[in-house]
Amino acid sequence: MAETEKEVEEGQNLRQKHKGKHDKPKPWDDPSIDHWKVEKFDPSWNEGGMLEVSTFSTLFPQYREKYLQECWPVVRSALKEYGVACELNLVDGSMTVSTTMKTRDPYIIVKARDLIKLLSRSVPAPQAIKILNDEMQCDIIKIGNLTRSKDKFAKRRQRLLGPNSSTLKALEIVTGCYILVQGNTVSAMGSFKGLKQVRRIVEDCIENKMHPLYHIKILMMKRELAKDPSLANENWDRFLPKFKKKNVKQKKAKIKEKKAYTPFPPPQPPSKIDLQLESGEYFLSEDKKSAKKWREKQEKQAEKVFENKRKRDASFIPPEEPLEKDTHVASNDKNDVAAVTESLKKKVKEFGQQRSKENIDAEEFIAAPAGKPKKKKSKST
Repeated sequence: MAETEKEVEEGQNLRQKHKGKHDKPKPWDDPSIDHWKVEKFDPSWNEGGMLEVSTFSTLFPQYREKYLQECWPVVRSALKEYGVACELNLVDGSMTVSTTMKTRDPYIIVKARDLIKLLSRSVPAPQAIKILNDEMQCDIIKIGNLTRSKDKFAKRRQRLLGPNSSTLKALEIVTGCYILVQGNTVSAMGSFKGLKQVRRIVEDCIENKMHPLYHIKILMMKRELAKDPSLANENWDRFLPKFKKKNVKQKKAKIKEKKAYTPFPPPQPPSKIDLQLESGEYFLSEDKKSAKKWREKQEKQAEKVFENKRKRDASFIPPEEPLEKDTHVASNDKNDVAAVTESLKKKVKEFGQQRSKENIDAEEFIAAPAGKPKKKKSKST
């Protein structure tokens, strides 16, 4: 037991001695060095060239054939600077790139592969040639299999473009990437960060998770927050807007009422011959049958002509004007009549008082009502 304990202690001591053996300062651990910086390739790093020939090829649609024939000399000259050979095969409808003895950069063949992929996806040649630069990357997003319905796919793809491609232009400005929507794919060119944002925006749009305008608002706010150095190491979720998905209320499925169970099958519907036997048409001759069909056709046509004529004539009939009495005006008229009668009564009373003093007849100053003869009063002696 004692020997085993000693062996364990010696093993622990050995481990402690070797702990941190490789924890030494490295020359590349200097904080002034940017590890993410992509340095430009120097041909002196690989003077021997490539030992094996690498080849990539891709197919292109037939409608791109004419354009590729026109721009192929420009593509060939751009690839020749990097020592890459290219071939355009119009019979098979394919483009091929391969390394040569003059190729020095091992990664340039991958860039050339991306170039022919972009050309096959309708990216213009001057824009696609930029992919040969070390700072430029590309991503081809497949969106055709994200939805089952073709109508939904077309509407959501148009939502990504926006009216007059305004949404697509805004996405290009915010992400700093070139974006092209073509058929069932979306081609994007830019930095790694921008391509990651573009892929997320495109997939959320096609899968109906979030509208691209909401993504644009969030990215614009992040750009403004990045300018503030005090918020560099803080969480930005409290500043960003939160959008809730509003689904349109779908109609509830009608619940079918369960019918009473009967062990007997439903009665068989009458056949065409049975209906003809009931109506007596079965026993008519061919001439009479054709005459009957022609008569029914003429009756239907006459009904249709009469219905069309009625619809045409209906536009010339003037609509009836609604006769609505204004209650406010009627109440005002009643109030005016009541005020006139009150004033007349007062005047009659005043004239009656003056008659006793001055012997003035008040009836001479008041107009008698129409249709009623004046009553003459006998003068008091």
